[in-house]
Amino acid sequence: METSLVQFGRCPACDATSANLLFIAGDRRWATTDKTFQIVECSQCRLIRLHPQPTPSELNSYYPPDYWKAPEHDLDDWLRQKYRRLALSDCIYFIERALAEAAELAPGARGVLLDVGCGDGFLLRVLASHGHGPVAGIDFSLDAATAAWRENRVPAICGTLSSAPLADESCTVIVMLHVLQHLYNPMEYLDAAHRLLAPEGRLIVQVPNAACWQFLMFGDKWHGMDVPRQLLHFRASDLETLLEHCGFEVLRRKHFSLRDNPSSLASSLLLRLDPVLGPLRRSLAKSKWRLLSDVAYLALVVACLPFTIFEAACHAGSTVILEARKKS
Repeated sequence: METSLVQFGRCPACDATSANLLFIAGDRRWATTDKTFQIVECSQCRLIRLHPQPTPSELNSYYPPDYWKAPEHDLDDWLRQKYRRLALSDCIYFIERALAEAAELAPGARGVLLDVGCGDGFLLRVLASHGHGPVAGIDFSLDAATAAWRENRVPAICGTLSSAPLADESCTVIVMLHVLQHLYNPMEYLDAAHRLLAPEGRLIVQVPNAACWQFLMFGDKWHGMDVPRQLLHFRASDLETLLEHCGFEVLRRKHFSLRDNPSSLASSLLLRLDPVLGPLRRSLAKSKWRLLSDVAYLALVVACLPFTIFEAACHAGSTVILEARKKS
């Protein structure tokens, strides 16, 4: 990685004006723009960020039209839905444990289980089928909120968490999976979560981990970078500091995600096979070879499992998920 100490504007975390240029990268995943972007690391707090940050309208244009594409209801989609349920199993267990602990501390309370950045609502659908509820989702994408209701029958709001039409202390658990790194001001969302959570509520936050081995190996080609849609790149320590600053205390940490860690390595190695993003996927469209492509990608993901499990055991997994509660 290239490093040179220069002026890159003020760091959003510590206001320092100098930073190290790590590398220059383009939109490798979706190819929505030909522009290149600088990835810089603050010289004081070491927060990694995109510079300069795109305007909201520019950022919106970097999300492709089919970003929240609805399921196609064919054999290929049926198999992917089964895979999604399996891949989310450890995340669901993590959330259900938080729900159980919150219920023990506040017996009889039945607040909302809110998923921020809910996408098509699949996670909430699974949790609701396990008897957890009431559930609700929120997403800034109208397509995502629409898909959540139409495809998974999950009530979803199109908007931001800070403007969500929910009463203070009305949520038992708030989930933010891969949300904070896309925000101009993550503290605004965390402050809103602090206000919406019940006294014994739980906050579940997951982000890509910029301190992982995969980032060291692949640099700008690491799948977890997602230039230019991710504005910030957190290490686990950065995220913990941010949560503490916003009035939370961290209860649990997890460095492995069955859904994200092996697939992150697989897509870093061979993006062409990625069943959602890869150019091969797009070129195959509805071809009979698409299923074969998905099977090949799944085999690659399975092959990546041992390394990613070891990586996570060393607290260097490609994602980190934290459970936090309000400070007493």
